[in-house]
Amino acid sequence: MFVTTADAELEPPIITVNTVLSLLAVDYPVHKLACYVSDDACSPLNFYSLVEASKFAKLWVPFCKKYNVQIRAPFRYFPDSEPSDSSSGELLQDWKNMKVISENRGGLSDEIPHLVYISREKRPKHPHHYKAGAMNVLTRVSGLMTNAPFMLNVDCDMYANNPEIVLQAMCLHLGSKNENEFAFIQSPQYFYDRPENLCILNEYIGKGIVGIQGPFYQGTGAFHRRDVVYGLCLDQIEHQGNIVEDELLKKFGNSKEFIKSAAQTLEGKTGGYSSNISRSLDEAHRVADCGYEYGSSWGDEVGCLYGATAEDNLTGLVIHSKGWRSGYCLPIPHAFLGCASPSGPAGMRQQKRWATGLLEILFSKRNPILATLIGKLQFRQCLAYLWILTWGLRSIPELCYIALPAYCIITNSTFLPKVQEPTVLIPLALFVIYKLYTLLEYIQAGLSIRSWWVNNCMARIVTTSAWLFGLVNAALEQFGFSEAVFEITQKIHRPSDVDEVMFDDSPFFVPGTTIILVHLAAWATGLLRLQSQGAHGSGLGDYFCSVYVVLCFFPFLRGLFMTGKKGIPWSTICKSTALALLFVQWCKMMSSVN
Repeated sequence: MFVTTADAELEPPIITVNTVLSLLAVDYPVHKLACYVSDDACSPLNFYSLVEASKFAKLWVPFCKKYNVQIRAPFRYFPDSEPSDSSSGELLQDWKNMKVISENRGGLSDEIPHLVYISREKRPKHPHHYKAGAMNVLTRVSGLMTNAPFMLNVDCDMYANNPEIVLQAMCLHLGSKNENEFAFIQSPQYFYDRPENLCILNEYIGKGIVGIQGPFYQGTGAFHRRDVVYGLCLDQIEHQGNIVEDELLKKFGNSKEFIKSAAQTLEGKTGGYSSNISRSLDEAHRVADCGYEYGSSWGDEVGCLYGATAEDNLTGLVIHSKGWRSGYCLPIPHAFLGCASPSGPAGMRQQKRWATGLLEILFSKRNPILATLIGKLQFRQCLAYLWILTWGLRSIPELCYIALPAYCIITNSTFLPKVQEPTVLIPLALFVIYKLYTLLEYIQAGLSIRSWWVNNCMARIVTTSAWLFGLVNAALEQFGFSEAVFEITQKIHRPSDVDEVMFDDSPFFVPGTTIILVHLAAWATGLLRLQSQGAHGSGLGDYFCSVYVVLCFFPFLRGLFMTGKKGIPWSTICKSTALALLFVQWCKMMSSVN
């Protein structure tokens, strides 16, 4: 079990500790589990927090299993699970003892999985490949110490919400055809503070592609086969046997101890599980060295792949292109729960990173089109990948459509049929049917109308801001004007009812503010024209579309009149005003030309 963290400020140690404790307490034979924590920040806070967590785990794990506790992350269990007065005296006493002990006392039991802390070597002039590099170090170190045939990886905030998730994932892996059908089992992401986030994506897209080659690798909540991570192709399984050592050295690096464990894995033999993993420490330091991967196939053919900040999608795509399928594990309750990214600048940065990384894959030699033509990626799976990889490209047409109603009002023209014309029913019917269809999806998933509307608005805002910047960033990278940067998303625990958009002077908020100002300017222009001329070339359809855009961007409209974090800074308003004036002037120039 791998847990990755990279910044003790953006990812507080208490979050990582709760995730680790929930994993150590899952219902699975202890001697078959080991938890490895990668701390890319090399933070003393993370280290000493995990030391204390390992002591607490010796009491927490037996307590969870004795009383069959369902929620095994302490920060989620204690606030909501106080035993009733009718509970047994033993349970009540043990619960109270645990809630004191959870603050700072040591433990008594050794019946917990191994817990290994890793902070890899990083140097300024050596590329460390961010999360993908950390995952590969975890893979090598765990291959030396325990060499388990399956590997689960989770982000530091994604705690195990279902204590039986490992058992259920193993049932899918080992119960499949010849135990060789699935390369990885993916559990979808859900959030305890934003239940509606990603729900529709998981419900319809996630389940839909199970019938093709399976879900995408989402970077967390995935159970991988170690031999597939080592580069095994589906058609190589029947020919597993003795492997030439020289080939392994070129592929996996120059650690002979690791080569032995890799050969054992690729030959289909179960790895030997040592009770004394400290014997491997010296060699573990060696494979975690920043220069170990030079001259090897790590990041290219082996492990988590380099070449895109969306390393999870790239790795999953290459696995699928080798003919493998992936499984979908959707238990009740949900397998893992995490904290959703804030709806302000931090959330925008995450969306920008996703859009940039996905476009990096689309423009690379490993894109799904080539994987279908020369690889074993199925055509429909290729379409599914193209749907997600083109997120960033959607920003351009969406921005044009959003600006179109304002353009028509300013230039006294129209792009829709007049209300009295029968053909107006065609665009109106398409709009109404689509909105009702998406609303029905939310209702069937048990979500509210408010969730549907909020997500609809956020989709418009994110597409025209974060994804637009992601497209620009990807284009600059392609032309060599910038380099890829992995921006860490802030992880914070907050109440689930907090749903306010917070603003700062980030450029992410310039497009949305400009859109609002442009449409307000269009309304003012149309009103002045109506008073002076008494006639209007624009139809009700143009005004309806303009009003709809303003409603979608209502947080920006409200932000113009608010102060503090809920208000848009004056620097952003000034930039947006200048852009809006340029757009209005351009519209007038186009009108005079026509």
